[in-house]
Amino acid sequence: MQDQNSAAAPPLLDPSLPTFTDLLLAAEQAFPAQEAFVDGEDRISYGEWVDQSLRVAQAFSDRGVKAGDIVLIAIENGIDFAVCFAGAQLLGAIASGVNVRLGRREFEGVVERSEAALIIVEDNGLEPNAGPYVVRRSELASFRNSPKKATPCAGRPDDIAVIIWTSGTTGMPKGACFTHDNLRNAVRTAGPVAAPLARKLSSVPFAHAGFMSKGWEQVAFGMTLIVAPTPWSADAMLRLLVEERINIAGAVPTQWTKLLAHPGLAAADLSHVKVGITATAPAQPELVEQVSRAIGVPLIVRYSMTECPSMTGTRIGDSAEIQYRTVGRAQVGVELKFLDDDRNEVPHGAVGRIAVRSKAITIGYWKDPERTAETLIGDGWMLTGDFGRLDEQGNVILAGRANEMYIRGGYNVYPIEVERVISEMPDVSAVAVIGTPAPAIGEVGVAFVVPADPANPPSLETVRATVKSELADYKAPDQMVLVDALPLTPMMKVDKQALKARAAALESTRG
Repeated sequence: MQDQNSAAAPPLLDPSLPTFTDLLLAAEQAFPAQEAFVDGEDRISYGEWVDQSLRVAQAFSDRGVKAGDIVLIAIENGIDFAVCFAGAQLLGAIASGVNVRLGRREFEGVVERSEAALIIVEDNGLEPNAGPYVVRRSELASFRNSPKKATPCAGRPDDIAVIIWTSGTTGMPKGACFTHDNLRNAVRTAGPVAAPLARKLSSVPFAHAGFMSKGWEQVAFGMTLIVAPTPWSADAMLRLLVEERINIAGAVPTQWTKLLAHPGLAAADLSHVKVGITATAPAQPELVEQVSRAIGVPLIVRYSMTECPSMTGTRIGDSAEIQYRTVGRAQVGVELKFLDDDRNEVPHGAVGRIAVRSKAITIGYWKDPERTAETLIGDGWMLTGDFGRLDEQGNVILAGRANEMYIRGGYNVYPIEVERVISEMPDVSAVAVIGTPAPAIGEVGVAFVVPADPANPPSLETVRATVKSELADYKAPDQMVLVDALPLTPMMKVDKQALKARAAALESTRG
């Protein structure tokens, strides 16, 4: 059995290269003709990517950007984004992606906190009211073909290379900072989801950690990244899998489910696909089995967060039960511990707040010492916002987010374990559980259920009885709302905040 915690083959480039600039220049020399990105009809090789990025870097420099400055990239996925990302790196600047789906308030929050020197925006997208020099995407074509090229600036391994933005429970933006050292160390956790010269399908926004923190991995292995079109569709994913001869396919559970339902899947030649990856949301056991049966490849389930690019993962050969119930074991170079409210380790198998230690974790939040101190708790450990426990084999079982846990009558309830039980009911297609305020008892659970057959939905009594048969009785939801679909965030996760608002609105209507 292949060990999931080690790559099938080593990287093509020297893993000890000190900075991303050094890595890009090495790739230009080692495999200049190898495709780096495929974006619809547009393709760019590693040689072209570095060449055009140096020209873009010169354009940035002409507009006042220097080493150590922040370049915000607020455009859609694609080659333009990749060239701006590498251009900033080659100039010794800090690359920072901004999700194009942010609202005005969120967008301005990122711009203000970053104190960026320059921002690239869509021609019809949001622009800052003040602050950085603004470049519109339509200007990039002339930048990429400029006659002048910048002189590469490598910097130092401990320089900040990228900042990835995430929102906390307050909604204020947090910029997780990663050095070149951090990004290089993350390559150790690649396992079977990276291979020399592989063709990899990416379905995540480039502003997300799935791209921003994985650039080193892509370049070190000389992989080709095929960009999924926006908006995502099963038609497009299947077409790309076939036409681009994808070897490594990444998608969230919702996307895999839609692909499996595609009428053309059975006839498609997918013999070149070697492994599938899923993350961001739990995968149901039947999904793992169906992907393996329909495509003939293992489905790797991974657990990561913005602040730590890779923490745990299932292994090739793990049972569907392990892949559904757990998020696998710690990756190479990653240590985990589970803490109580006083930050003492809990007994093995008990639920605790997950803490992680790795050379790949963030060094802190940009210009935010208070939240950095809350998260980085000393001796290299980072406190996550997740609860979990270890099973007998060392696999991590997630128990829920700290900000999703609710307290019913003095007892802690973790929605994820309730959702697992309900999702196994044959008459349930999808479910999300949230806590909502209730008189006297504090909070009660509300289950939003998508029935498998809308004409024959499960009853609240049946759902409660099912949960009580598997878990403590106080974990059974007190209310149930039938819905056609669950709301999703831009990252295809269930939008729990939208569900909380709906539950509150329903409660006010009852009142």
